[in-house]
Amino acid sequence: QVQLVESGGGLVQAGGSLRLSCAASGRTFSRYGMAWFRQAPGLARDFVAAITWTGDSTYYADSVKGRFTISRDNAKKMVYLQMNSLKPEDTAVYYCAADDLGMGSGVIGSYDYWGQGTQVTVSA
Repeated sequence: QVQLVESGGGLVQAGGSLRLSCAASGRTFSRYGMAWFRQAPGLARDFVAAITWTGDSTYYADSVKGRFTISRDNAKKMVYLQMNSLKPEDTAVYYCAADDLGMGSGVIGSYDYWGQGTQVTVSA
């Protein structure tokens, strides 16, 4: 089992950058596929980015390709989301998630563990 705690959210102007972090507990963290999802008020939770357990493959939603980068450090049990060129439409609560199959897919039902979320607000 793994527990996830996100941090790094905040208020930023459009065009700015933020780096989200997700700290994981549990001995088998390196076997988990990891992802970031986001949820804006009144909307469904959407896929943002994912990374396989090896870190060799990454996947992104079309809306963030070229602007966001997901990475992981298995030794530190950390996952990161570097967000550049932020837009007001990126405003949402961002959630870290873990998939115990290690695949790192974009399918929300694949994820077994979730963090509590961190708020990202981008002003125009």
